[in-house]
Amino acid sequence: MAIQEITELSTPQRTMGSFLLLPKTNNANPTTPSSPTFSESLMRENMKNSEAVIRKWDPSNHSMESIVVLFHENRKEAKEFITCVKDLRKAMHFLISEHASSDQLVLANKLMKIAMKRLEKEFFQILSTNREYLNPESVSSGSSRLSRSLSFGNSEDDDEYNHGDDSPMSKAERAMSDLKLIAETMISSGYGKECLKIYKITRKSILDQELYRLGLKTHSSTHVINQMGCESFEHQIDKWIHTAKIAIRSLFRGERSLCDHVFSSSETIKQACISHITIEGATKLFKFPELVAKSKRSPERIFPLMNMHETISDLWPDIDSVFAYESLSDIRVQALSSLHKLRDCIQTILSEYVSSVQKNSSKTTIPGGGIHPLTCSVMDYVSSLADNSGALAEILAEDQETISTARSPFPESYFNSSAPNSSVASRLAWIILVLLCKLDSKSKLYNNVALSYIFLANNLKFVIEKASTTALKLILGEEWLSKLQKKVKLYAANYESVAWGKALSCLPAENVVAGMSPATITKCFRQFNSIFEDEYRKQRSWVVPDSKLRDEIKVSIARKLVPAYREFYDSYMTVLRKESNDFEVLARFSPDNLGNYLSDLFHDTAVFVHSSSSTQSRMSRCL
Repeated sequence: MAIQEITELSTPQRTMGSFLLLPKTNNANPTTPSSPTFSESLMRENMKNSEAVIRKWDPSNHSMESIVVLFHENRKEAKEFITCVKDLRKAMHFLISEHASSDQLVLANKLMKIAMKRLEKEFFQILSTNREYLNPESVSSGSSRLSRSLSFGNSEDDDEYNHGDDSPMSKAERAMSDLKLIAETMISSGYGKECLKIYKITRKSILDQELYRLGLKTHSSTHVINQMGCESFEHQIDKWIHTAKIAIRSLFRGERSLCDHVFSSSETIKQACISHITIEGATKLFKFPELVAKSKRSPERIFPLMNMHETISDLWPDIDSVFAYESLSDIRVQALSSLHKLRDCIQTILSEYVSSVQKNSSKTTIPGGGIHPLTCSVMDYVSSLADNSGALAEILAEDQETISTARSPFPESYFNSSAPNSSVASRLAWIILVLLCKLDSKSKLYNNVALSYIFLANNLKFVIEKASTTALKLILGEEWLSKLQKKVKLYAANYESVAWGKALSCLPAENVVAGMSPATITKCFRQFNSIFEDEYRKQRSWVVPDSKLRDEIKVSIARKLVPAYREFYDSYMTVLRKESNDFEVLARFSPDNLGNYLSDLFHDTAVFVHSSSSTQSRMSRCL
């Protein structure tokens, strides 16, 4: 409501002309002198007493220059001054109704203006000098205690004001009570406009200074935000979150409590007041998240955005309470708009990130079938999302119904999307599934099929280990991990079959060994030696970073290859010594020495040794 409208609602009107417009009673004979009635005598007595007190405290009186604040210097006379203003107002009402043309009404109007000038000065001084006590904490506590009405009319309260403690809380309560009394007196006297103007200018200046001190500033466009580096961007978001929490729960709430208390007598003035004081700062506060949501969308920015979204969401009950007035609805709308735009931005970043994983076109193979950088980056990213699962769950809440009603996009053997926290779990499981599909396509870049299986086993094992040691384990569940672990074992078995199947096929079955000719035996040894050496040379540069997986693979190979070779070797060693001149060449791998070579695989440090004198410890690790 406009200030003019507020003033028009205040009664009585303060100009003499307006008083003369009110109806007046007819005098039987205005020219005939008559004895004053009891009411007239009482009115004149009140006028006389009021004039003496009001003129004493006239702001234009030079003798008053040393007195800064009446309510501080002489609280007893402050009480008397307020009483005189009330009596003066009653006298003016009487004069308007009975003697509208009386000179006494002119005097009363003049005295009222003097009184209001004094109260204006008092009101401003109390607001200015008690700034440190009218802080949000004191205001919130003081307004609740003052709701029990610390009135001037109680002599015990006066004693408390004069002789009570000087704690910040006491001073805050005293200032709030004084402000409320002055505001009620000025509004009821038709000076609400002046009172409201002083309050708005003073308190808005204080609030703006506090917000500035907290670091709130205007960002004119998204261009400035786009130019920020990662660290600068995160710093700005953290600073905004800190500012928002203090501003909403302390500054704005304190201003609302103080305004509600001081202007409790006028709902219209109260709403106009708090709206003027807070709307600029609050709009600026909630405009920043919207600008951030419109800035460039890079994957690493999702986490500060989630923190900002979570902050607004957590603060919403306070926002809805502090800015509940209809005149403050624009602030609530702005806060909700920023919340929704942040949510949409985060969901878009997630979708674009998944798309970027799908479109990864790198053709570079990782030496030795090691961990692909894409695997590391995606799992780090997904793990960080899991750490923020609470905030992410709220952002993805709207996806929950879609997930529960739509057909699951996952293979049944991969993930059960009906599990608890399915909105977050499904989204994270989907990102990992996209990664695994991309890794499968990258495995085909290797010319060696066995190496492609090592690559798949290594990267899937990395995924499992990362998930097992982060919040992903709780979100995706043991069943999901168990299914991936089985897949690792399958990749390892496929590697073993492709890499060592030919070597095993060179060793005849146990029931065939007895009837083999020396030439056949020699051929088997030559084929085995050639295949084994070839595989060893190729695989010596392959890596399996996970020690447990590495040992499992080598033990599995050794258990199949070494016993079969030992049986064959032991059965025909004597024959070879007698029949072949190349015995040393054909039998250069003893069974124990064979195990030693296998134990050197997947470290990327193996050296091919022809001697059979290698230590037995490596073999024992395999077996």
